[in-house]
Amino acid sequence: MNIRKVTLNDILQLQQIGRQSFSETFSSSNTEENMRTYLEEGFSTEKLSGELNNEDSAFYFALSENDTVGYLKVNFGKSQTELQDDRALEIERIYVLKEFHGKKVGQILYEKAIEIAKQKSCNYVWLGVWEENLRAISFYKKNGFVEFDKHIFKLGDDEQTDIMMKLKLK
Repeated sequence: MNIRKVTLNDILQLQQIGRQSFSETFSSSNTEENMRTYLEEGFSTEKLSGELNNEDSAFYFALSENDTVGYLKVNFGKSQTELQDDRALEIERIYVLKEFHGKKVGQILYEKAIEIAKQKSCNYVWLGVWEENLRAISFYKKNGFVEFDKHIFKLGDDEQTDIMMKLKLK
């Protein structure tokens, strides 16, 4: 398994892995219309270009024999979706294709995020995870995260509750 930073040249690959992994993870729990709206808007070329050009955000691909099987998105400073704490790193996304679940891809991407946080001397790492995504909640708890708050995530016209979790590094 290799980890590689995503560049603007990878935008089509990022769109593809983003849409596929999000759809595999959440389509069974959401309406087709809400999923279609989110996949179009959340992974549009314009949105991803802006995120890739933002120096306070970074994407990384997980590659298995040159095939992209997952990805990570982290945010710093003002790019963080909620806290915007200069001493923190936000894991906004860790997504892995369904066929690679249970093969440590998520753990490798998670460890990359922790490595980045330590390089940036962050005091803690935080994230939001859908309250119904029990697999992800269990993964983060296993890695030492604790719940500290909740926030609303809009998927199309559906307001969903995310559990906010934090891991102290210092």
